[in-house]
Amino acid sequence: MNALVPDADLPAHVERALAGFLGRAGEEIVRTEPSVRAGIEALSGFVLGGGKRLRPTFAWWAWRGAGGDPAGPDAEGVLQAVSSLELIQACALIHDDLIDSSDSRRGSPTVHIASAKLHADRGWLGSPATFGLATAVLVGDLALAWADDMFADAPLPAATMAAARPAWRAMRTEVLAGQYLDVRTQATGDASPEAALKIDKLKTAAYTVQRPLHLGAALGGAGEQLIATLLEFGGDLGVAFQLRDDLLGVFGDPSVTGKPAGDDLREGKRTLLVALGQRLAAERGDTAAARVVADAIGNAGLRDAEVDTVREVLTEVGAVAAVERRIDELTATAMAALDRAHLAEPAPAALTGLVVKATQRTY
Repeated sequence: MNALVPDADLPAHVERALAGFLGRAGEEIVRTEPSVRAGIEALSGFVLGGGKRLRPTFAWWAWRGAGGDPAGPDAEGVLQAVSSLELIQACALIHDDLIDSSDSRRGSPTVHIASAKLHADRGWLGSPATFGLATAVLVGDLALAWADDMFADAPLPAATMAAARPAWRAMRTEVLAGQYLDVRTQATGDASPEAALKIDKLKTAAYTVQRPLHLGAALGGAGEQLIATLLEFGGDLGVAFQLRDDLLGVFGDPSVTGKPAGDDLREGKRTLLVALGQRLAAERGDTAAARVVADAIGNAGLRDAEVDTVREVLTEVGAVAAVERRIDELTATAMAALDRAHLAEPAPAALTGLVVKATQRTY
């Protein structure tokens, strides 16, 4: 096995690939214009400051399952290609924090908040908040541009890159479409479970699981049937993963999630959990419970005690149990698809472990 890219230490090697690329990518522009160093350091600090590295991990194991050899000549190139997914993720999160007016991410100030503080501390002209907003937009844009560079520059055969490019293109479009759908749903106030599931499928399932699997399998030379089966696996698992994240957004421990409890409610997230809470309360004729949930969505000043009340209501009307059942059902169908894929070992065991990690209860 290639000592550079062992399966067992993949996150560390993703980190190595990202650190190496980020160190190289900014060198020329910093020499030309040193003042942009702060923005580049903000991006590097964000990318290298934490994260589960789920997307590169799904892509890597799809490549391995399609016959990729970690001791072969393409391993380093595949590592670079799948690691570039983390820059797409950085773009999405930096912009998402801005859209949602989030103050913290992974226990640290978000990029727009940290940049606004820099402006205020230096006594610069204009509004600190406006500077922070503009900086976050630009840093996120830089992450997206550099993701393309990192992917395109992967040292792999032209035919291999051509096979993977459709997955890359689809993933970029789908994550932005999903983000727009999320924003639009919040604006229109569509509180239906159907709308919530549409967002889950496009914004999370496609971007977090399906397309990384598609990308990795394509890099490994997989045929259409295997890719289709992996997309089925990834679609169900991706929605289950988002539903678990929705539960954590209301019930999770901030020391684990890195965000204040109830932030999804404050940000106005129209999740399946809250949609079912409202629908089930209405079906029971419990207008008071339905009003508690409705009033919490988008209430930026929601207090911890009020979050506790929402938790009680969501549990009492059966919304929590319903989401848990949906997670269990989706996990089962995902595992059935994984079994049908007949991936090369040890990919099945590794992907099974990812299923458990993505859907397990941690609250």
